[in-house]
Amino acid sequence: MRDTRTFLPFIVAMCAVVAASNWLVQFPVRATFGGIDLADILTWGAFTYPAAFLVTDLTNRRFGPAAARGVVVAGFVLAVVLSVWLASPRIAVASGSAFLVAQMLDVAVFEKLRRQAWWKAPLVSSLFGSVIDTVLFFGIAFSARMAFIDAGFGMEDSSLAFPVPFLGIGVEVPLWVSLAAGDFCVKILVAVVLLAPYRVLRAFIADRSAVPA
Repeated sequence: MRDTRTFLPFIVAMCAVVAASNWLVQFPVRATFGGIDLADILTWGAFTYPAAFLVTDLTNRRFGPAAARGVVVAGFVLAVVLSVWLASPRIAVASGSAFLVAQMLDVAVFEKLRRQAWWKAPLVSSLFGSVIDTVLFFGIAFSARMAFIDAGFGMEDSSLAFPVPFLGIGVEVPLWVSLAAGDFCVKILVAVVLLAPYRVLRAFIADRSAVPA
């Protein structure tokens, strides 16, 4: 059984990523691109959250799926505590639920594909995880149907149900739906970009099969 201190850098990195993402997801990107108002389709959290998959995948590569799940759980507990302080209870519930399910799926998919081409496991696992994370997080955090969570704490309704053009150009949908789609697209783009540091770090973080237990 490995000492918990072995995983401490990964746990700290995970907590930092999720806490930052929980806070930044509350802020739309106030800019325009090609005449499209990005505030209707994108939040800053989309740029930071994919790094959580990078942390999980590197842990999985070095120590295996059991250790990766342990880091996910530890990061989940600490991140939820931080999220309650940095955001609302509803954001904390949404983030915790989405994070745990998405990261556990990432661990399983990465382990299944780890023997294939170096890029396939991190990219495909991040893709599946991002789908689940986006659906669960935005559905809980901003759908009008879930507003009772904050109401139970005497807080203001944080739903984003008012209509906007889908991705700035389509039919009208609730704002949170457009934000979810925009965030998902950016998460995938960032996941692709993060393949570069993953490839570099592979040289410093050996695969568990090549390291004595």
